[in-house]
Amino acid sequence: MKLLKQFLLIMLVTCTGEIIRYVVPLPIPASIYGLVLMFILLYTGVIKLDQVKTAAQFLIEIMPVMFIPAAVALMDSWSALQPILIPALVTIIVCNIVVMVVTGKTAEFIIKKDRKGEKA
Repeated sequence: MKLLKQFLLIMLVTCTGEIIRYVVPLPIPASIYGLVLMFILLYTGVIKLDQVKTAAQFLIEIMPVMFIPAAVALMDSWSALQPILIPALVTIIVCNIVVMVVTGKTAEFIIKKDRKGEKA
C-alpha cells in the first residue's frame, strides 16, 4: 500500500505539471514543470523524501527500459534521419562534451567549496 501511495503522489505531481503546461503559454515540456514542482515540494518540505523514495528508486532502476520505445522509433524513422545524420552527430558529440565539462567544473567547484568550509 505504501508503494501505491508513493506512485500516486508522483503521478499527482506529474499530472499537475501537465496542467501547468496547458495554462502557462511557454514552450516548456510538462515533464520539466513536474520536475521543478517536485523539487520545490521536496525542498520546502511539503513532501518528505520518505513519501516518494521507494517508488522513485524503482522508477530510476527501470529507466533504461523506458528508452526502448524511443530507440525503436528512431530506427523506424531512419529515412528521415539519414540526410541530417552528420549535423546531428556533431551536435550530439559537442553537447555531450559541453555537459561533461560543465558537470566536471561544477563538481570541482563544489568540492573546493566544501574543503574550504571544513578548514574554517
